[in-house]
Amino acid sequence: MQKLKKRRGIKKVWIVVLSIVGVVGLVTVGAIVFTAPGRAELQNMTIGAVDFENLRDGVFTGEYRGTKDGTRNAAVEVAIVSGDITAIRVTAGPLANEKQMTEIRNSHSINDLFTEVTKSQSMQVDVISGATLTSNAHLKALENALKQAEIN
Repeated sequence: MQKLKKRRGIKKVWIVVLSIVGVVGLVTVGAIVFTAPGRAELQNMTIGAVDFENLRDGVFTGEYRGTKDGTRNAAVEVAIVSGDITAIRVTAGPLANEKQMTEIRNSHSINDLFTEVTKSQSMQVDVISGATLTSNAHLKALENALKQAEIN
C-alpha cells in the first residue's frame, strides 16, 4: 500500500512539472509569434541620411513607434551646439533615462552607441552586435530628431 501511495505522489509531481514546462513553452512560443512582425519591421528598416553639416543649434526630440508591435519603441532628445551633437538622451522606452547606461549586450549600452554617433557626427555607426533591433529603433528615433534640426 505504501509503495502505491509513493508512486501516485511521484506521478503527481511529474504531472505538475510537465504542466509547468508546457505552459512556459506555450508562453515562449506565443511571445515569439506575437513579436515576429515587429522584429521583421526593425530588421528591414533603413536609417536615412542626415546632413550633419547643416544642423541648427537647439534641443530636438524624435521617436520611433513600431507599427507592428511596440516593444522597442523609443524617444530621444538630442542637443546640438555649434552644429555638433553634444548629448543624446533616451527619454521614453525600456532604456529611458539612466537605463540607457545599462548593458544590453557584450558590455555595450545604448549610451555607447550614441557616443559613437557623437564622436563620428554620423549615423553610419556599427550597431550593437546581438542588439541590432534595439539599436535600429534608437537610431531611427535619433534620425527623426536630427531631421527636425536640419537646416533646409
